[in-house]
Amino acid sequence: MTNTMRAAVIDAYGPADTLRVTDLPVPAPGDGEVLIRVHAAGLNAIDWASRAGQGVGVGVFPAVLGWDLSGTVVTATSGTGPQPGDEVFGMPRFPALAGAYAEYVVAPADQVVAKPAHVDHRAAAAAPMVGITAWQTLFRHGGLTKGQRVLVHGAAGGVGHVAVQLAVGAGAEVVGTASARNHDFVTGLGATQVVDYSAERVEDVVRDIDLVVDTRGGAGSRQLLEVLRPGGIIVTLKGQDDELDAAARQRGLRTGYTYVSPDAEALADIAAQLADGRLRIVLEQTFPLDQVALAHAVGEEGHVRGRLVLDVYPN
Repeated sequence: MTNTMRAAVIDAYGPADTLRVTDLPVPAPGDGEVLIRVHAAGLNAIDWASRAGQGVGVGVFPAVLGWDLSGTVVTATSGTGPQPGDEVFGMPRFPALAGAYAEYVVAPADQVVAKPAHVDHRAAAAAPMVGITAWQTLFRHGGLTKGQRVLVHGAAGGVGHVAVQLAVGAGAEVVGTASARNHDFVTGLGATQVVDYSAERVEDVVRDIDLVVDTRGGAGSRQLLEVLRPGGIIVTLKGQDDELDAAARQRGLRTGYTYVSPDAEALADIAAQLADGRLRIVLEQTFPLDQVALAHAVGEEGHVRGRLVLDVYPN
């Protein structure tokens, strides 16, 4: 192990080509932390939003972005928790910066868990943020129980394709929305019905839903209220919406909002479902660290099925 590492940084907010790869000192873990050699880092919409100055704030430049990671523990400061040689994955520190676009990362030991042995680092790195977000949306905010009907709006995306699988695994009947090219993909995840939201109004063809998982937000969220049963709930990922709250109250419906953060219970369940095959993470494309700017550009186009991943320190 050397004293320096390769990392992708931004020197200011800006477009995708603001990202550059440079050498930085390897960080040192403090009490209760582990130093992880990062094999792969997942990319999320919050990454490019933050790079552009519209997501997580950056206090000091140059800054290393990225939260989702999978790697091997190099150093541990405690005799409990992950130890050197253990393979782990997680989404440390969010919404504070975690610096996952680097060969080494320091993380709180209680914010990573053991990577299932048969799951490779790319799939593991792609799982934490979308997995925790979907889990919190369905179970913590949505109160999902067996036998309920769930609509996942944007079912082919990162959070959406995980939410479909988690809901099906919990015994729910799942309806998804997706473009026509993704219908077979979403059906293959376990959805019993898929609606092409670009060709027809979801509220015209879907009824009697207990829980809407809204990955898109905006004015379309209010239209989705029409698919809910009395007392049903819509949980959105796009932040507080006073107009949505008012419209829901008028209809006797409920609203919820997911602001993801590290969650040991959710991450442990995600790990267990990855381990036994109930959950699979679909990878759209993998990029070497040197192509991080291209990866951001692809992600910002908004037509990704599943997940994008950086190979940071390949096996």
